[in-house]
Amino acid sequence: MDRQSFYENCRRDFPDFTYNGYSYQLGPDGIDISYDFEINGLASFNPKWHISKIKESGYDLSPEIIDEMVFSLGMVELVSYWKIACPPNVHILKRKLNDHQIAWWKKLYFKGLGEFYYTNGINENIDDFMTITSPETAIPTADSPVLPYKEPTIGQRPEVLIPVGGGKDSVVTISLLEEKTDRYCYIINSRGATEETVITAGLKDKTIYASRSLDKNMLELNSKGYLNGHTPFSALVAFSTVITGYINGISFVALSNENSANESTVLDSYVNHQYSKSFEFESDFREYEEKYLHSGVYYFSFLRPISELQIAMLFSRFKAYHRVFKSCNVGSKQDIWCGHCPKCLFVYIILSPYLSLNELDAIFNKRLFEDETLMEDFDKLCGILPEKPFECVGSRFEVNAALTYTIGLYEKNGIGLPLLLDHYKKANVEAPSFSSYKTLFLDEHALFDFFKDILYEAITK
Repeated sequence: MDRQSFYENCRRDFPDFTYNGYSYQLGPDGIDISYDFEINGLASFNPKWHISKIKESGYDLSPEIIDEMVFSLGMVELVSYWKIACPPNVHILKRKLNDHQIAWWKKLYFKGLGEFYYTNGINENIDDFMTITSPETAIPTADSPVLPYKEPTIGQRPEVLIPVGGGKDSVVTISLLEEKTDRYCYIINSRGATEETVITAGLKDKTIYASRSLDKNMLELNSKGYLNGHTPFSALVAFSTVITGYINGISFVALSNENSANESTVLDSYVNHQYSKSFEFESDFREYEEKYLHSGVYYFSFLRPISELQIAMLFSRFKAYHRVFKSCNVGSKQDIWCGHCPKCLFVYIILSPYLSLNELDAIFNKRLFEDETLMEDFDKLCGILPEKPFECVGSRFEVNAALTYTIGLYEKNGIGLPLLLDHYKKANVEAPSFSSYKTLFLDEHALFDFFKDILYEAITK
């Protein structure tokens, strides 16, 4: 049976998904959260979170604010379980959502599941894929006190929470904010590269850990062939970081998403692997937080005005991290660069203008431009093929600028072009000027001047 037919059958056989409720316990060491979801007639699910508390907030914590944030994190969490059978009816118990909220969540789910629908070969539209209902008698969105955002001023050292994934981008944010802010790190389900990053930064004792546990029933149903695929993980980061910031009294969450996260993965479509890293989602989230959550925690991407090429340039300066960072999802459990996936290839490409072959060898233990098996991924990254890899990778323009510049370096130094670079040169792909990226600083961002000045100084010095 094709996946479209399987999808339609699942929706017919299991038409209802219910968010039954949630519970949480806030103690001196953090907050423990449990959710209760159900695909009626198929399975129930009880995913859990723990978010640590390592410092006092400095203000009285509002039960209404915490309750609203915990409920909302569950609204993101539920989509990972909903997608198993994609029931058309989603019932939210114990909470009344207004029309704006329902439209907001449907937008996040639909756009955040763009890759899921595309890779499963499912045709769907935002009007028909889901109906969200909540009872009139349920508790409405909390009318909690609003904590205003406070813009930092010169001379202050604002406390900033930096989510760390183990790659180069969060390293750049950690490093650039060192002198003028009081930094804390945030890690969900720690692994080797995330640990090594915070240790190298000297921030181990200022790292706030979160653990997210998936329900075994979901994993079992996935193994039986039910629907599976990508969900908007960075939306979980967003909602969990404001909980973390609020209970620890940290006013700013500085993401490390850049402007290429806005580019669609499939050319001329809404399908974007990085949707919940995009500026569109970031802006939507801030609006939702200010209107409904009221935490006073300001969520923004510190690197949004600049490109992956500029991030690679900045990262090349921070040599101590070159031996510890890892962005490869395939090799994440072994804490290695697998050397065979599009993410490895992209990072290799974007660093090539700034690092010598010996430095790249020390990181990857392999010369990826010589690997013929990476040809298809290479063509997707540079736009010879229209579909980008479903990974967190930079824009086609950045890739082409990096490749053109790197070819020039090889030729200038009398090094023969390896297979992939020779292939690229013969393809005669149109590429933007590498120099045009050096001082790029886009206006589409949400940085207060305090943070904007730090970033701008770094790329112009």
